[in-house]
Amino acid sequence: MGQLTVLGLRAVIVALLAGSVFVQAVMVPLLAADLEGAEDELAYPNASFLVVVVLGVVAVQVVLVSVWRLVTMVRRGTVFSHAAFRYVHIVIGAMVAAAALVFALGVLLAPGEAVAPGVVLLLGGVVVAILGVALIVLVLRMLLAQAVARDVEAARMRAELEEVI
Repeated sequence: MGQLTVLGLRAVIVALLAGSVFVQAVMVPLLAADLEGAEDELAYPNASFLVVVVLGVVAVQVVLVSVWRLVTMVRRGTVFSHAAFRYVHIVIGAMVAAAALVFALGVLLAPGEAVAPGVVLLLGGVVVAILGVALIVLVLRMLLAQAVARDVEAARMRAELEEVI
């Protein structure tokens, strides 16, 4: 991966992390203020909506930090090691958690007249999309496992060749 690509990806990650902190610091309190007027329309307490939103943002932040760590490993040339699996597993887990949180948001919004049924259906589609991305990352994890296995095998063969020479 080129230096410019790493720099660009890191700039995007920093911007997204700054945006997520902004959402947690500014937008969540504004959402809490907006929900105070909608208590009659919602079937669940306002705090449940806020918890889902905050945990969703945390899941995104976990993914961003893990990708940052993986990019660091790529830059150092150590991504084809067993240490990379930890971050890939964290990304997959955070995506599954995010899908569960979007599903929970759909469950919270389903009863009552607060939102149209189509919005709940759209949230179901978002759940499927997030799970699809998690499956793609799982497939990429399998490719990483194959690459690590071949790297280990190549190192073993090099050692045998050096022993013969």
